[in-house]
Amino acid sequence: MTEAPMMEPEQRQQSCANMLAVASGKGGVGKTWLSVTLAQALARDGKRVLLFDGDLGLANVDIQLGLQPRNDLGGVLDGSYGLNEAAAAHPSGGFDVIAGRSGTGSLANIPAGRLQALMQELTQLAPSYDRVILDLGAGLDRTVRQFAAMARTSLVVATDEPTSLTDAYAFIKLAHTQTPGTDLRVVVNMASSPAEGERTYATLLKACESFLKISPKLAGVIRRDGKVKDAIRHQVPILTRHPNSPAAEDVEALARRLGSGK
Repeated sequence: MTEAPMMEPEQRQQSCANMLAVASGKGGVGKTWLSVTLAQALARDGKRVLLFDGDLGLANVDIQLGLQPRNDLGGVLDGSYGLNEAAAAHPSGGFDVIAGRSGTGSLANIPAGRLQALMQELTQLAPSYDRVILDLGAGLDRTVRQFAAMARTSLVVATDEPTSLTDAYAFIKLAHTQTPGTDLRVVVNMASSPAEGERTYATLLKACESFLKISPKLAGVIRRDGKVKDAIRHQVPILTRHPNSPAAEDVEALARRLGSGK
């Protein structure tokens, strides 16, 4: 079966200008936590935000938020209801969530035609929001590539671990090859200090400039913060549980920069 056709860059930017993908080359870098926190930060800034759990098969946005949604992507994909009916409000966070279905690996390998239909539904739903954040799965599989191509901007989350940098570079390379000119930005997470985060970014930037001839911007550095684990453990967003913590402040700064177009 052939893969569903990809959107041309012009179509992608016209129809999905408010979509922001959060991606990583590997798991364990805090991608979903960043997606959740960024959604709340943007909502606190007055934006109407939808957080879409695109990690099909290993979804955990609902787990981090302590949600038990009545509808999820599994029901959308089997035709039980439309995507708009899967959007549930997260009142304390101030944003809407479309949850995946945890532990159902088969969703990661949905047929190309069904994936294309889901993407079209998401495109139709997107104008109802100011921002749609796509929390993508780790890795480089078909669903990750196609969802990433829908977004005008992709935040690539990395840490200072060599495997994280290698896999972040692999994602950037594939995204750039698939959609030249796409807006790729790097977020360094769990940095011991802002300066250390900038050094981590510089390492990744050097590889991108040397081998890909592109210079993805540094979107932000998120400091390592013990309050993050506490918030995840209690299934409460950090901006609610620890709003003045270093990591919370860093994500709010990231949201402001994204809101200002920088």
